[in-house]
Amino acid sequence: MIEATGIKNIIKPENLVYKKSSVMTDNVLSYCPGCGHGTANRILAEVIEEMGIQSKTIGVSPVGCSVLLYNFLDVDMQEAAHGRAPAVATAIKRLIPDSFVFTYQGDGDLAAIGTAETIHACNRGENILIIFVNNGIYGMTGGQMAPTTLPGMKSSTSPAGRDVKTMGNPLKMTEIVATLPGTYYVTRQSVHTPANVRKTKKAIRKAVEYQKLDRGTCFIEIVSNCNSGWKMTPVQANKWMEETMFPYYPLGDIKVPVEESVK
Repeated sequence: MIEATGIKNIIKPENLVYKKSSVMTDNVLSYCPGCGHGTANRILAEVIEEMGIQSKTIGVSPVGCSVLLYNFLDVDMQEAAHGRAPAVATAIKRLIPDSFVFTYQGDGDLAAIGTAETIHACNRGENILIIFVNNGIYGMTGGQMAPTTLPGMKSSTSPAGRDVKTMGNPLKMTEIVATLPGTYYVTRQSVHTPANVRKTKKAIRKAVEYQKLDRGTCFIEIVSNCNSGWKMTPVQANKWMEETMFPYYPLGDIKVPVEESVK
């Protein structure tokens, strides 16, 4: 047994390799175990802390699992009706142009009821960051088919699998918004491995820097799992995501600023 005095000698500041971001609250994460939302929340908080913009940050989250972000980030937050986050973020950024404004949305929200708000905000080139967490299903409300549900993928409303003939093809929202002249930086990342977490964190940091330039909308898709909705263990869900989701939603930058592409 190590005595309390011994612990103080073992845990020294110079030995500390990780600590919770000061932008994260002390509330216990209430996402399902293994869900990627918690990691996405953490790296967003880390970027905000590292860049010293906590007092200037305003986030907008609507309905679904993304709404829980209010509990975990110690920044100004505004709730939006289902799908309307880009419209609300547009108003905030125009009224407070010196603030860093972002939305945090799921696929059922952004790509279904919020399709119009997403497309038009991106088309106008609103100077905001849209973070789009895509797990291919309605995670919070019962596992229904979402616009991003894969062909053949089963859900509570497509128990035999998504039939593209009657239900249509999945929407690749990130590719769609990349074609719009108003978008400045568009990328698709994930948070299921340490290497991918680093890439996603780098993408978020770029988006913060780009917002200072006022060149248009930044759009970051995070392909994530939903082990509860997929009826899998976290390990199985990550494996399925790699084997099934990534071929349909490939990771990487889709649209980068001209000055970046010529480097």
